[in-house]
Amino acid sequence: MNKIVQCVPNFSEGIDLKKVEKIVDNFRGVEGVKLLDYSSDKDHNRTVVTIAGDPEAVKKAVIKAVETASKLIDLTKHEGQHPRMGATDVVPFIAIKNMSDEEMIKLAKEAGEAIGKLGIPVFLYEKTASAAHRENLADVRRGQFEGMAEKMKAKEWHADFGPKDAPHKTAGVTGVSYRAPLVAFNVNIDTDNLDIATAIGKKIRFLGGGLRYCKAMGVALEERKITQISMNLTDYTKTSVYSVVELIKIEARRYGVNVVGSELIGLIPMQALVDCAEYYLQIENFSIDQVLEYKIME
Repeated sequence: MNKIVQCVPNFSEGIDLKKVEKIVDNFRGVEGVKLLDYSSDKDHNRTVVTIAGDPEAVKKAVIKAVETASKLIDLTKHEGQHPRMGATDVVPFIAIKNMSDEEMIKLAKEAGEAIGKLGIPVFLYEKTASAAHRENLADVRRGQFEGMAEKMKAKEWHADFGPKDAPHKTAGVTGVSYRAPLVAFNVNIDTDNLDIATAIGKKIRFLGGGLRYCKAMGVALEERKITQISMNLTDYTKTSVYSVVELIKIEARRYGVNVVGSELIGLIPMQALVDCAEYYLQIENFSIDQVLEYKIME
C-alpha cells in the first residue's frame, strides 16, 4: 500500500538566500521525497518549505534539514516580523494517503526524538501534544526564542525530547506535530500603521472572538510601506479563505483603509480555491468535478 505524507518545515531565515538554498538542498534529489514548494519572506525573515513523499524518506530528509539550519541560523542575531522560537521553528506532518492517526503520531514523535538527539529541545503540539496546554502552537511559542530559557525552567514547559530545561544557545527549540492541512494566507491593507493591522488581526482571530479556525496577527511590510494581516487557517473547510477576506474588509472600513492584495504561503488545497470561486462568482450547484484539470487528473 502506497503511503504518502506531507511536511511543511518553517525555517527562521528569509533574507540570506544562500543559507536558504543550503537548507533546501536537503530535499533535492532525495529518493522518495518531492520538493513541492518553498518561499522566503524578508519581512517575516522566514522560509516555508513543502515536501511530500514516503514517510520514512520525508522524516530523514527533514532531520537533515533541521541539522543544517541549526548550523547556519543564529537566533541571537535574528530579527523578523514573524514569531519564532527556533532556527527550525516548526515541523508539522500532514497525512496525505493511507496513513492512520496512529502512524502519523508515531512518525512525528520519531522525528522529534531524532531532532532532540541533535541537541535541540523539541515540543510536541497539536495532535501530537503530550499535554493539553501544549496543543496550541501559540502557547508553546509564547515568549519566543528570547524568553524560552526562562520558560523552560518550569517543569510544565520541559521539552518532550532533547535537552529538557534549556534551549539550544543559537538554534532555540523546535515544535513538531501531526496536524490537519493548514492554509497560510495573508491579506495586505493600504496603511503603514501597524496598530491598525494588529487591531484587525485581534478582531478576526478566534481568541479575539472572531472566526473559529483563524489565527491572525498584524505585520509591517516596511519596504512596501503597508501592513498585513498574517493568518493561519487551521481548518479551511470550516473557516474559509473568502470568509476571512470579507471580515477583514468589514473591519478595515472602520479605520478608513482598504484591502490591496493578498499572499499565499506555500500550497493550498484545490477545494479551498473552489470554495472561493463558488462564493464570489455565485455559481449555483458548483462542484469540483467541473474543474477541467481535476477531471483530467482523476
